[in-house]
Amino acid sequence: MEKSNILIIEDDEEIQSQMKWAFTRDYEVCIASDRQHALGMIRRDRPAVATLDLGLPPNPRDVTEGFRTLNEIIQESPYTKVIVITGQDGKDHALQAIAQGAYDFLRKPVALDELSVIVSRALHVYRLEHEYRLLQERLSGDRFEGMVGNSPQMQEVFATIRKVATAEVPVLIVGESGTGKELVARAIHRQSIKHKGPFVAINCGAIPENLLESELFGHEKGAFTGAHIQRKGRVELAQEGSLFLDEVGELPFLLQVKLLRFLQEHQIERVGGRETIPVNARVIAATNANLNQAIAEGRFREDLFYRLGVVVIALPPLRERGEDMVLLAHALLQRYVAERSSHIKGFTRQATTALQNHGWPGNVRELENRIKRAVIMAQGHRLTPADLDLTTLYTEYERHGLREAREAMEKELIRRALTRNKGNMTRTANDLGVSRPTLHDLVSKYAIER
Repeated sequence: MEKSNILIIEDDEEIQSQMKWAFTRDYEVCIASDRQHALGMIRRDRPAVATLDLGLPPNPRDVTEGFRTLNEIIQESPYTKVIVITGQDGKDHALQAIAQGAYDFLRKPVALDELSVIVSRALHVYRLEHEYRLLQERLSGDRFEGMVGNSPQMQEVFATIRKVATAEVPVLIVGESGTGKELVARAIHRQSIKHKGPFVAINCGAIPENLLESELFGHEKGAFTGAHIQRKGRVELAQEGSLFLDEVGELPFLLQVKLLRFLQEHQIERVGGRETIPVNARVIAATNANLNQAIAEGRFREDLFYRLGVVVIALPPLRERGEDMVLLAHALLQRYVAERSSHIKGFTRQATTALQNHGWPGNVRELENRIKRAVIMAQGHRLTPADLDLTTLYTEYERHGLREAREAMEKELIRRALTRNKGNMTRTANDLGVSRPTLHDLVSKYAIER
């Protein structure tokens, strides 16, 4: 495997030798003793990681030349991870360097084993960002616009979209709220033979039941009080295109019958009308509900389920997508930075760790919201856990011993799951992967309010 490049910017020959000896086995090491030589190597080699002593010639006791070097490296090679090395009393300088775009800092005297860990982590982040850029290039112009995913689960989703898009069959997309079900529906539409037709979406759970039938199927003039004109419904408006039924599990039982009839006959009647209207539209439905459970409880028709789910696409939650989360975070950051012409250049190491440790109950939608807010509110050049409002999960437990940290985290996860499931103990137990009696014991142990 090809070794990654590391640039050591240090004017002390003894420290140069120590650091080169420590890293030569695993990395291609280059050494520069001043700003001019360092920038020349940056332009030539584009190293993944650089260590930078802020005290550089011509005045090693002053940090002016070091900060000038840092700024020019970031401008010349923004993806290089710069690890700043400061004196023992240089805490303010270290924080200033982080604010200006350095990846991390270390105080003198340098502990080589500690530096090795920081370099390894920096290289890992560099490689993730590099993989994302390659993925972005590969997907550039692709019909999966708006979707990023290199995990096996998402690659399977993309492959399924390619297969079903050209087939004129209904598709049911299932997944937790915020996983991107509408993005998948739009991708299917864009790749289908009906891509020139309209994409008409309706949220079946957001419209009052007494209005939903008219919204879906339209109405004739005088069909009910307030029906002053004839109006086409969403099904009819999707003619020669695609109809997206979001949260189809919320569809009232009587309307399920009417939707089933449309799927069987490809015809509708407006409310108050007697005319049969043929509609040629592709139906794509989505739900975050457990339709099998709804069928068992008599809230959803089994025959409609099989009509809608000729092909079922299951979207994984963000917490199960591995390093997709980091790729998505960087993709979203680039989008919002471009939209706002922001000065943000990336994430701090602590922010990346906090992103990876968070459970993401709101999935991609939550990630979008946190990053969008952070880009607006952040003061530094790199987003921190505080910018992302992730300081609680990341830092709170560092102050405890292992047992206390585990109990604190366990309590917080139970509390969040109860909130998410509105206090329902059965759903919360399923969500957490424990039995109901175990959950009751834990709630009592930690005195958690339901």
